[in-house]
Amino acid sequence: MSDLLTYAYAVVRNAEGLRKTTAPLRGVADSPVSLVTDTGDDQLGLVVSHVPGQDFQEDALKQHLEDLEWLEAVARAHHGVIEALAERTTVLPLRLATVYLDDNRAREVLEAGRTMFAERLARLSEHVEWGVKIYVEPSAAPAVPAADLTPGRAYLRSRRQQQSVRDTVYQAAQKAAERVEAAGRKHASDRVRHRVQQGLLADAAGAVGENVVNDAYLVPLKRCDDFLADVTHAADGLDGVRVEATGPWAPYSFAMPLDESGGAAAAEGAPP
Repeated sequence: MSDLLTYAYAVVRNAEGLRKTTAPLRGVADSPVSLVTDTGDDQLGLVVSHVPGQDFQEDALKQHLEDLEWLEAVARAHHGVIEALAERTTVLPLRLATVYLDDNRAREVLEAGRTMFAERLARLSEHVEWGVKIYVEPSAAPAVPAADLTPGRAYLRSRRQQQSVRDTVYQAAQKAAERVEAAGRKHASDRVRHRVQQGLLADAAGAVGENVVNDAYLVPLKRCDDFLADVTHAADGLDGVRVEATGPWAPYSFAMPLDESGGAAAAEGAPP
């Protein structure tokens, strides 16, 4: 068995000049990127590179996934390849660490899913992904000055006031979420709801405030400006609420694994 495995980044529509685009790219482990095509339909391609088996077999990969520095390096390389591809063609991004025993096995999976991939790429054509997060910051909401009270009464009033402010801010966040959803219905083709960011994930993202909505929208290129105009004004007039839009991205949230049975990570032990 070869010491190298085939690492797959994305299924793509094989646009003119795509091979020239991939030729100078370096992917995970600083390996050259290439294009594996479907022998029955050269309009479909799988963008790959070769990575050391010692790092991407099951046991080693499980350990690496707990190494944040290693994981960040792989994620950056993975994302960099996909973003470069997205500038030239429609991209169906694959999850991190999608690996195969070799290029032939990767080609077999591409050919087996030919119809599904073609349909998915057609749906994603001329679309990008925008992330929309809503944060609440109760401390940013105005407080009502306390009257001259005894310390005990002042404490109780302060506690009631804090709770009232929190309730008001969360109600405002709900209103902002409704406005964002309305913008999505008006301009976007689809939406995916992600888990809100909490704990270490929120800290790593440098979040300020509590994340209460974490959605992704699939937006036609021609509707992006209108979508963003509506979304960025969703918190207007709402104290203690902040809306953050990020993108445009390749449509990560609207892709799918290559093989629902686990074949997307079929390098004998790579994670499904």
